[in-house]
Amino acid sequence: MNSHLLEGKVMHRRTRPFTYRLDHAVYYVALDLGELDEVERTLRLVSRNRRNVLSFRDGDHLDPPAVDVDARIRQHLRDEGVEPDGWQVTLVTSLRVFGYVFNPASFYLCRDAAGELRVVIVEVHNTHGERHLYTLRTERRGAWHVASMAKAFYVSPFIEIDGRYNVRVRDDADGLRIAIDESQDGQPLLYTSLVLRRVRLTDRAVARMLVRHPFVTQKTIAAIHLHAWRLWRRGARFHRHADARRRPAEATR
Repeated sequence: MNSHLLEGKVMHRRTRPFTYRLDHAVYYVALDLGELDEVERTLRLVSRNRRNVLSFRDGDHLDPPAVDVDARIRQHLRDEGVEPDGWQVTLVTSLRVFGYVFNPASFYLCRDAAGELRVVIVEVHNTHGERHLYTLRTERRGAWHVASMAKAFYVSPFIEIDGRYNVRVRDDADGLRIAIDESQDGQPLLYTSLVLRRVRLTDRAVARMLVRHPFVTQKTIAAIHLHAWRLWRRGARFHRHADARRRPAEATR
C-alpha cells in the first residue's frame, strides 16, 4: 500500500508579545484516499466508519461532514478549477483513538498523474467545532513546495484572525516536513513545524505507536487547553470567538 504511518515531532514557537515554545512527540497516518477500504481489509486494528482501536470516519472531515472523503475532496479540487483525474490524494491526519479524535490540522497532498505535488489542501478545525479548508497551489523551490494564504478562520483565542500563513512542504523518501509561519502586519508571530519519518503501516507498527504515544488524540486536546491556560497566565491578549471577523481568503500568491 501507499498508505503509511508518520512519526516525529510537532513544534510551535511564538515570538510576540513574549517567547513561548512547545514540542510534542506525535504520529499520524498518511492515507492514500483510494486505499481506504484496503487499509481496513489489511489491518485488524484500523477500521473505516466503525468502532475499533483506531478508526477513520469520513464524517470527521470536511464541512458538511463527508460521506466519501475521496469523492468530496476531488469535487473540491474541481470547484477550485483543478481537474484531479489520475491524481493521487494522500490525507495526513490523526485517526480516532478508542473513539475520540481532534485534528487541529490535516493535510491533503494532491499529486498529479506524473507524481508531482501540485496542490496542498489544509483542513483546519477549531475547538468550537468549526472546519475550514485552505487550498494552496504550490510552487517548487528546491526540495520544498511553497505557498501562502491569508488567514480566514478563528483558531486560537490568543491570536487575531487577521494575518497570513506561509507554508512549506517537503515530501520525499526521507519523510514529510511541513512548516507554517504565521505573520501579522508583516511581522513574524508564530512558527509551526512537523518533522515526520515514514513507518510501514502494519498492525505491529500501529501497536507500537499506541504504546509509544498512548491516547495521542486525547492528549492533543488536553495540551491545547493546558498551553492556552499558560498563555493566559502570562498575559497574552484574549480574543473572543464571538468577536472574530470572518472573511473570505485572499487569492494565494
